[in-house]
Amino acid sequence: MIKAVIFDMDGVLIDTEKHYNAAWCEAAHMAGFDDFGREHALMLRSCDARLASEMMKDIFGAGFDYGAIREVRRRLVAERLERYGLEKKPGIDEILDFLHERQIKTAVATATPIALTLQHLGKIGVKDRFDQIVSAKQVANGKPAPDVYLYACGQIGEQPADCIAVEDSPNGIKSAYAAGCRPVMVPDLTPPDEEVGPMLYAVADTLADLKKLF
Repeated sequence: MIKAVIFDMDGVLIDTEKHYNAAWCEAAHMAGFDDFGREHALMLRSCDARLASEMMKDIFGAGFDYGAIREVRRRLVAERLERYGLEKKPGIDEILDFLHERQIKTAVATATPIALTLQHLGKIGVKDRFDQIVSAKQVANGKPAPDVYLYACGQIGEQPADCIAVEDSPNGIKSAYAAGCRPVMVPDLTPPDEEVGPMLYAVADTLADLKKLF
């Protein structure tokens, strides 16, 4: 029985991954890594910083200063969001209404720092519609480790097996699967691939389509 739905934020609730992808590429190019492309930025979606740093050094060499480049990326993303605004993903209000009517708990488990998460969710008018909001920055290991989903389940008092986890990225899906949740992918920048396909409980085109799972 599904007792709760835990949502990732970027790429699931708000349409921000396209900005992160563009900003990662721009920041890496500014640092002199001209070979850094969209495929490398996609690898970094929701990824634990320590793991991401090692991955990028394996690809681009020890000179890839992940922390410094990420700081530039943060500034560029903030500038892009100031210019374009925060866009809600289709179906967010519809699915939250549906779940609340059925007394199914809701939570957010994101890789974004908690203060920025609350700010973003407040700006799109949904911050107060979740039972809990947690960040991977509050646990020992970020995605793809299971820590943030285990923490979210503990905060809402439900077993992972009774929770759907809504994700858009491989790192998020791996995190939810490792925690024992039921991962559902709502594709954003990429479709499910051969690696994460077997981990998925379901795939939905939009958030509103999650209703079919009930």
